[in-house]
Amino acid sequence: MNSASARERLYEVFAEATRDDEDPITRALEIGVDYLGLPIGFFTRIDERTQEIVRATGDHDRIRPGETCPLDRAYCRETIEREGTLAVQHASESPIDERAIEAFDLGAYIGSKVVVDGEVYGTVCFADHDERNAAFSETEELFLELLANLVGGFVERREYERSLQTRADHLEREKRRFEGIAENSFDIIFRVGPDGRFTYVSSAVERVLGYDPEALTDRPFIEFIAAADVESATAAYARVCEGERVERLELTFLDRTGERVIIEINATPIFDGPDVVGIQGVGRDITARKARTRELRTKTRAMDEADVGITIADPSRSDLPIVYANEGFERITGYDAESIQGRNCRFLQGKATDGEKIERLAEAIEVEEPVQVELVNYRRDGTPFWNQVQLSPVFDEVGDLSHYLGIQKDVTARKRTATLIRLLNRVLRHNLRNDTTALAGWADVVRRGDAEEVAEAGRRIERISRGLMSVSEHARDLERHASRERDPARLDPATLLSRVAAAAREDHPRARINVAVETDRGICAGAELRQALAELIENAIKHNPAEHPAATVSVRGDGAWIEVVIADDGPGIDEMEAAVVSMGNETALQHSAGLGLWLINWIVTRYGGSFQIEATQGEKVRSDGEVAGTTATVRLPAIDDDTSVGDAERGPTVLFR
Repeated sequence: MNSASARERLYEVFAEATRDDEDPITRALEIGVDYLGLPIGFFTRIDERTQEIVRATGDHDRIRPGETCPLDRAYCRETIEREGTLAVQHASESPIDERAIEAFDLGAYIGSKVVVDGEVYGTVCFADHDERNAAFSETEELFLELLANLVGGFVERREYERSLQTRADHLEREKRRFEGIAENSFDIIFRVGPDGRFTYVSSAVERVLGYDPEALTDRPFIEFIAAADVESATAAYARVCEGERVERLELTFLDRTGERVIIEINATPIFDGPDVVGIQGVGRDITARKARTRELRTKTRAMDEADVGITIADPSRSDLPIVYANEGFERITGYDAESIQGRNCRFLQGKATDGEKIERLAEAIEVEEPVQVELVNYRRDGTPFWNQVQLSPVFDEVGDLSHYLGIQKDVTARKRTATLIRLLNRVLRHNLRNDTTALAGWADVVRRGDAEEVAEAGRRIERISRGLMSVSEHARDLERHASRERDPARLDPATLLSRVAAAAREDHPRARINVAVETDRGICAGAELRQALAELIENAIKHNPAEHPAATVSVRGDGAWIEVVIADDGPGIDEMEAAVVSMGNETALQHSAGLGLWLINWIVTRYGGSFQIEATQGEKVRSDGEVAGTTATVRLPAIDDDTSVGDAERGPTVLFR
C-alpha cells in the first residue's frame, strides 16, 4: 500500500465514524500495520506516570487493551518527551530505556504523541519483535503524525460529545428530581426561562396564591408582583441571569383575590455549559412570620422604652446566665446588653450589697418562686444605686421552668428621700430634746443665780439658740433640695468657684482664699452645687481660729470626672463628723456641722458624684504635734463642649444609712 492510498483510507475511517462508533482507532491501527509493514499497532493513554493500552492490533502478550505499566518502563516515555515522531530501527541502539526493552522486547518501533485540548493525551505506536533492516522514511513518519493528529481530533470530539451528553443527562435528571421534590414541597418551587416567563411552578402555588400551576406557565413572573417590588424583582432577576445567587429576597406578590402575600425567594441560575439558560428557585410564604416579627418588634420596642430594666435568664444553663436585656437595663446599669450576654446578674453586686438580700434571691430561685428585694447594686462606672429587683419564674405549657424574668427598677431617689426624712426626724428630735433641756436648766439659773451666773446663762442660751437656728436652716435647705427636681446643666468651674470665693471673701475679709482651675472641661451638675461648695469654704474658714484663716480650692480633670479639692489649715475635722460622709454614721448628727455635711453630700450624690472629707494627713502639723487642717474632695461628672448634658449626666447615687 502506497502512502497516498493509506492516507486516504485514514481520512475515510475518521470521516465516516459515527457518534456510537468506538472502532475507528482500531481500524486506523490496522491501516498503519498494513502500510508500515509492522505487525503490532497500539494506542495508549498516559495518566500521570502510568501507560495504559487503550486499543491494540497484532500479537503481543503485553500489548493488549487494559494492560498497564509504569511509564518509565515503556517505549512511549521517550516518545512523549520528543517534539516529533520517535522512529527506532534498532531498539538496542536507541535511547529507549533498557528496562522497557527488557519488558516488551520490541526490536523496531515508531511512535507519535496524541494531543487533546493542547495536552498530551497518549501515543499511537507501531512495532515489530525484530529489528528493521531499513530506517523509517520521512513519508512514514509523516503518515504516523497524520494518524496521531486524526486520533487526537477524534478523541477530543468524542469527549466533547460525551460531556454534552453528560450535561444533558444531568439536566434531565435534575429536572426530574427538581419536579419530584417540588410536587411534595410545602414551598413554591419554580423555574423561569431567559425571557422572564415561568416554565414550571409547583402545585404549592395554589395553596399560597390561589393559582392553578398551569395558569402561571409561560406568563411573565412580573405580572404577579406588587408594583412597589417590581424594580427589586427585576434587578434580582438580572443578577441571577449573570450567574449570581439570590438569597432571602422578600417580595410582595398579589394572590388571585388581590391580597398581598410576602414571599421569601432563593434563586439560582441554571447553566448549560458556560451559559445561563434559566433560573430555578424556591418561594416561601412568610406573611404570617412577618406579622409575628412586627408584633415581636413592637413588644421589644415597648420593652426597650420601658423605664425599668428587663432581663431574661436561662435556668437550663449553668449559673443562670442572662440571654436578654432591654435598653432600660442598659440605661440603669450602664452595661450594654451584648457585654452581659451569658453572665449571671451578680456582676452588679459590690461591697455594700446586703448579703441577706442575696440569700433571699437564691432561696427563691431554689424553690422556683417569685421574689422582690431592694438592695445596693453598682453601675458600670462603679457608682452605687438602689435597685428594686423582682424575679419571677416562667413556666412552659407543660409546667416546666423555662426562664426567669427579672425586673430592675432604680429606686435610688425614693430611698434617698426616705433616708433624708429619717435623718431630719432624728436630728430635730435629738437636738430639740437636748437643747430644750439645756435651755430649761439655764433658765432656772437666770431665776435664782447671781449676776455673774445670769450673764453666763445668757451667753449659753444665746449660743444654744444660734445652734438651733443653724440646724433649722440646714434642715430647711435639705427639705427644699429634696423637693426640687434634678436639673443637670453644664457648669464652668472657673466661673462657679470665682463667684463662690468672692462671696466668701466678702463675708470673711481677713480670710485668704486661693482658687486654681487646671481643666477647661465643664461640670455636669445642678445650680445647687454652688451652695454645696460655698458651705465647704464657709466651714473651712469659720472653724479656723487663726487671725488669717486660709483655704485653697483646686480643680482638675480626672478621666470622666472633675475633682474639686478644698483644703484648709484649721484644727481638722472631728472624726465623728467625717464619718457622716465616709461611713454614713449618724451619731455625729447632733452637731450642726454634721447636718451641713449631709446637705453637701445630698447635692453632690444626686448628680452621680461622691464626697469625702477628712483631717489632712501628713501635710500640716500644729505646734503641739497634732495634724492640722481638713481636706474635702468633691467628684462630679465631667462634660466636654461637644457633649450634650443628656449624654454626660449620671443618675443619683446611694445615700448610705
